[in-house]
Amino acid sequence: MTLDREYIRREEATRVRVLSEALPYIQEFAGRIVVVKYGGAAMKDKVLKDGVIRDVVFLQSVGVRPVVVHGGGPEIDFWLNKLGLVPQFRDGLRVTDADTMDVVEMVLVGRVNKELVALIDQAGGRAVGLCGKDANTIRARPQDNADYGFVGDVSSVDPALVVTLVEKGYVPVISSVAADLDGQAYNINADTAAGEIAAAIGAAKLILLTDTPGILENYSDPSTLLVRLDIQDARDLIASGVVGGGMIPKVNCCVRSLAQGVGAAHIIDGRIPHALLLEIFTTDGIGSMIVP
Repeated sequence: MTLDREYIRREEATRVRVLSEALPYIQEFAGRIVVVKYGGAAMKDKVLKDGVIRDVVFLQSVGVRPVVVHGGGPEIDFWLNKLGLVPQFRDGLRVTDADTMDVVEMVLVGRVNKELVALIDQAGGRAVGLCGKDANTIRARPQDNADYGFVGDVSSVDPALVVTLVEKGYVPVISSVAADLDGQAYNINADTAAGEIAAAIGAAKLILLTDTPGILENYSDPSTLLVRLDIQDARDLIASGVVGGGMIPKVNCCVRSLAQGVGAAHIIDGRIPHALLLEIFTTDGIGSMIVP
């Protein structure tokens, strides 16, 4: 019994220490916008998903203003297969013909988005779901390579609706579907969408939830995690080949957002429970932070 009481005291002391460490960060970021790109394992695993939702609601509860941008690749694949369509990828991008685009829009806007909104509301937050089409928040343009079909780039961002929702106390939850000037829908990479939105609304932070620890000097060795680097460091790592493959567009997304005024960009492991809170509210964080 004595050991049990001692264990409980140690656990309580740890909780108090964590809360005390978080206080200056809560004060620093109260009233400021944090854009979270949500995807990867944290979207597929129910326990991790519940943790991300609770983290978002916690951020809102302590005065931080979260904006969530999401994709939904596994759910898209599930429905493509169910409808007899074969998912196709080229250079890491989903080949999006007209039929696939219909499914992408149905799944991202009609299912994934509304599920996330409902989960945030159920956890005590206040969320509103939208996509890039709403109020022309994201204007799309086709990529140069027509082989990808309706995979688009961001032409422009109109932040007015997102800013209004944030100022009214809501969490905007944005799916990465947008339209061009002719109304044609495009599938936008969610990292890219999150970075451009973060820049347009002057976010204090852009946080990409990924399935990797962050930026590694040796991609096979998690102990080589680079905790803090600047824009030039990031560019040098790409040029030298240290950053390669699917990490290149993520790092480029961060660099582009920082060059447009975002305060800091983070690439963190969404497979770690409560990764968002650990990155924002602790001194050491858990991932890679890129600063201007």
